[in-house]
Amino acid sequence: MAEHLTVVDHPLVQHKLTLMRDKGTSTAEFRRLLREITQLLAYEVTRDLPLTTTPVETPMEDMEAPILAGKKLALVSILRAGNGMLDGVLELVPSARVGFVGLYRDEETLKPVQYYFKAPESLNDRMVIAVDPMLATGNSSVAAIDLLKEAGATDIRFLCLLAAPEGVARMKEAHPDVSIVTASLDRELNEKGYIMPGLGDAGDRMFGTK
Repeated sequence: MAEHLTVVDHPLVQHKLTLMRDKGTSTAEFRRLLREITQLLAYEVTRDLPLTTTPVETPMEDMEAPILAGKKLALVSILRAGNGMLDGVLELVPSARVGFVGLYRDEETLKPVQYYFKAPESLNDRMVIAVDPMLATGNSSVAAIDLLKEAGATDIRFLCLLAAPEGVARMKEAHPDVSIVTASLDRELNEKGYIMPGLGDAGDRMFGTK
């Protein structure tokens, strides 16, 4: 994917995102919508997965038909909110390998600190899709991509529900080779680092925590 930022403006994506923004949407409904919207976004992020062909016998005749080539896709969830997007992609690509990156923000330095990292093997041979609903400051996303590159990944895409201009700029500066696919580029971050107008804290809304 050549574009650094792709905003998916499909009507179903935009409709579901509006329902998710509504503060009256229940936790269960929020989770369901996130799964559905992730599936739609995953079509875009996997658009150029490599293909080869395989012989198939249809009820009519033999043919050479397209099939995914190479190693299985790797999905990497940036904990914890990224887990809400995993199911949506896995329903489309059930054979994908899954990894996890756990980061928290040090309240003094505001820098991300790693507490967990588990990735599939042979990342250098796989397309890697990192998922996190919010690209806000970009600090944790950049740190997650750093870890994936250290583990050997060379073909990485970042899939998120919402992005702030500040986060997009931070990612472009740190990882210009990583394309971002999102449902919306929102206006800005507020002083607490939340995306505006946004939808609040995705993890809290997904898991019913405060």
